[in-house]
Amino acid sequence: MIPLPTGAATGPHDAAFLPRRGLSPRPAERPITAPVPKLGGEPCWLAEPTWPLDPSTGEPLVFIGQFPVPGEPGRLAYLFLDEEGEIMGGLDPERGDGLLLVQPGGRIPPFAVIGPPGTRGRTLWRCEPDGERTPVEYHLDVVPLSDDDHVRDHLGGEPSYPNGRARVPAPWQYLFGLSDAPDDSDPYFLNFGYGKGFGFLSPDGLEGRFFWEAP
Repeated sequence: MIPLPTGAATGPHDAAFLPRRGLSPRPAERPITAPVPKLGGEPCWLAEPTWPLDPSTGEPLVFIGQFPVPGEPGRLAYLFLDEEGEIMGGLDPERGDGLLLVQPGGRIPPFAVIGPPGTRGRTLWRCEPDGERTPVEYHLDVVPLSDDDHVRDHLGGEPSYPNGRARVPAPWQYLFGLSDAPDDSDPYFLNFGYGKGFGFLSPDGLEGRFFWEAP
C-alpha cells in the first residue's frame, strides 16, 4: 500500500500523502522489470525511455531509482543524479544535474536536457573492497510505520529538512525522503554529505523536483 493524496497540502512542508510508509531495501535476486518501487537496475519505463543528461557535461545522469506516484492512474517518478568525484548532483532542484521524471503523461522540467533515443547511463552501484564498482538493484518494500518510527527512507508524511527549509516553493508537494549511503560498508553508494534527499511533485502530479542537503 502506498500513501494516498490528502487533498489538503499547500506546500513542501505539508503532508501531501498519508499515511507515511517506510521504504525498506531488499536485494533483488533477478532484474526487476515491473513498475514497482526500487533502487538501481534499469528504469522500468511506463512511456518512451527518457534518459536525462547533465546540462554542463552532456554525460548521462546515473539512474538512482523509481518511486510510486500516489493516485490514479498509476505513475512512477524516476530519480537521476549526476555523480562526479563521488559527489551527487541535486543541490539545486533546478540545475538539471538532479532530475525526478514522471511517467506516463508527465512533463519534462524546462531545465532538463534529455538524451537522444537509445541513451543509457550508469545505474546505482556498490564499492567493492578492491575499488571496483558493482551495479546493484534493490526492491523497495513499502511497509507500515507508526508515528514514532524513525526510518532512513520513506514515502509521504511530513518532511524534516536538515536545515529547516525546503528548496522548492509552494505549491510543490512532498513525496519521499531518501537517506545517503556514502561509506564502503553501505549496500550501495549514494553521497549526500551524510544528509538526505527529498522528492516533490507538482500539484497535478505530473512534474517532479529533487534536492538534497546535509546538516
